[in-house]
Amino acid sequence: MAFLSRFFSRAQRAPLPSMEELFAELGISLDLPGLDDVKGDFEHLDAEERRHWAEAIAELRSKGQEMPPLWLDAQFDLLPQVVPHWQAEREGFLFKPLFEGLCQRILACGRLVPRPWLVLWGVTEEDLEDRALTRLQELSHGKPVRRLPSGIYQSTFGDGMDASRILLPELWAELFPGQNTFLAIPSSTCLLVAPQVLLPKLVEAIGPAIGSAGDRISATIYQHVGQTILPATLQDPHPIAQPQRELRQSDLLAACQAQDLDLPPALGQPAGLLSLRTQQGRSLLMAIWKEGTPCLLPDTDLVGFIDAQGRPLGIYFRQTLPRIPEVRGETVDIWGPRRTRYAAFPTREQLERLEPFATGEQMDALLRGAGNAPRQAAPRQAAPPSTSTSSPVPEHLRGLSLGPVRED
Repeated sequence: MAFLSRFFSRAQRAPLPSMEELFAELGISLDLPGLDDVKGDFEHLDAEERRHWAEAIAELRSKGQEMPPLWLDAQFDLLPQVVPHWQAEREGFLFKPLFEGLCQRILACGRLVPRPWLVLWGVTEEDLEDRALTRLQELSHGKPVRRLPSGIYQSTFGDGMDASRILLPELWAELFPGQNTFLAIPSSTCLLVAPQVLLPKLVEAIGPAIGSAGDRISATIYQHVGQTILPATLQDPHPIAQPQRELRQSDLLAACQAQDLDLPPALGQPAGLLSLRTQQGRSLLMAIWKEGTPCLLPDTDLVGFIDAQGRPLGIYFRQTLPRIPEVRGETVDIWGPRRTRYAAFPTREQLERLEPFATGEQMDALLRGAGNAPRQAAPRQAAPPSTSTSSPVPEHLRGLSLGPVRED
């Protein structure tokens, strides 16, 4: 009997932590708005699950985010939302990278889903995404995209979720059978589709469709290749190679402009940005580094230097900055485009180690021509190409002469 007693007996279970105990440990009030709508499943959780549940509540509270709607309601009102990657990082809700530069978020009952909601609902991210995509498919049924007089197609869904239809190739992949398919989602309310032969028309349509701040998605042209969507790779001399460069640069400029607002002033001064076009028709991004305060440089093609007295010192290819190891930069911990903080300003002797693009006089004329001074002028001849055989600058970019300048 003693043997049987030991065989059938169970170890004494440790008491489960109560909600009051966990909340007290985490410093959470029991009077949180919306708590009653989500605490119904708490009693059915084991000890570890209860702790995760309470920590999810604490995370929502620390970030100032709301309690979720009831899963009973939310599961039937889910939608995917496509946004720029920098915006997803900045706003801090649940997101998943999609294609280069784009991410997917989830809306539940019209509200963005933060990650702690998954814990409180007891669902996985994959289940949430599947349900959201299924609902988007249901809402898209019987609403095809519309052919424009130019021959390209534009979405007409009218529900503000047009950009998200890039996730549903069954709606647009067969519009041009046997041809390469190109797409653009300039705003949340616009999806554009074109074959390769109509790429010039697609470029024309993107500009007017670019969304304003908060609604802009991406000016970049994407291409559908097999089961993948990626930025279209259009190399010179393709006639759309330069427009694609400019569209991608405009996306970077938009991201940097938004990022400027969140950079702590104590770190230094964000570099000004200019878009230059060479006489060969190629556009290059230039950051302006002014002496006097630490500079926060994004990754651009060029860097123009201005001394403490306001005198332009010249323009140089940014990728040659490692030639000045004494002027060491530190990566800034912030969402979006990479920024490097430089506290020390290079000397004239150190600048001579860099790959030149334009002299100080040419830079001065360029800035005046861009509207930074009354006199209008533009440089006609760039600095001579470097003769260094170890130059990291691609040969086709060395010694380019400057053409018209545009300030974005």
